[in-house]
Amino acid sequence: MNRVSNRRVLVTGGSGGIGLEIALALAEEGADVAIQYNHNQSEADKVVRSIEKVGRKSIAFKAQIEKMTEVSALKEDIHSKFGKLDTLVNCAGINRDSLFSKMTDDQWDEVIQVNLSGVYHCTKAFVEDIVDSGHGRIVNISSLVGQMGNVGQVNYAASKSGIIGFTKALARELAPRGTTVNVVAPGFINTPMVQGIPDKVKAKILAQIPMGRFGTPREVAMSVVYLVSEDANYITGSVLNLNGGMYI
Repeated sequence: MNRVSNRRVLVTGGSGGIGLEIALALAEEGADVAIQYNHNQSEADKVVRSIEKVGRKSIAFKAQIEKMTEVSALKEDIHSKFGKLDTLVNCAGINRDSLFSKMTDDQWDEVIQVNLSGVYHCTKAFVEDIVDSGHGRIVNISSLVGQMGNVGQVNYAASKSGIIGFTKALARELAPRGTTVNVVAPGFINTPMVQGIPDKVKAKILAQIPMGRFGTPREVAMSVVYLVSEDANYITGSVLNLNGGMYI
């Protein structure tokens, strides 16, 4: 326990799903955690209260990460109310699935702007805070789809693959300054989105997973805790796969 004691972290997309689990796990391990959300303030406030119950500081901040102007305002708000960061977890993401032949420009642009440009905007805004801390951590959430592709998700795959390239290049730049940059790439995780897949389709997916089950949000969260902890001091530019052996 307390593997990330006294770290000051921002988790984007922290009001629900995997981001929520990451925020809670980091708090349980000793971090103060700021939450970025876009729409659902009530859910974000619930996460804040849960973090406060374990004795850590938390504040929820609303911002559209696809807009640099809003991320710049987010930075000022966090500095004034929460303090400077030493850790950033870029988890926010969306999907707008469609076969490529039917994909609209808006579907492409929206996914790229949120999933990939959002990572750029948030990292750009806070990177100096993180580096100046002397023990900085950046963890970016990609996806199995960014590694092996998936029908109907050209836009999503491009954004998540881009995150991997972004991470590897930035890791080389920041390593001499004591900051690590890594990726967690979940496979099929037991979230409401996966739960909503028709049973026949789920059966086909499970047949491709050597471990024979979907992952849990908690398993993803604990992998982030590990990469943020001192145990991962010598790991940077890496992709940690959580996919049950579906992609090796």
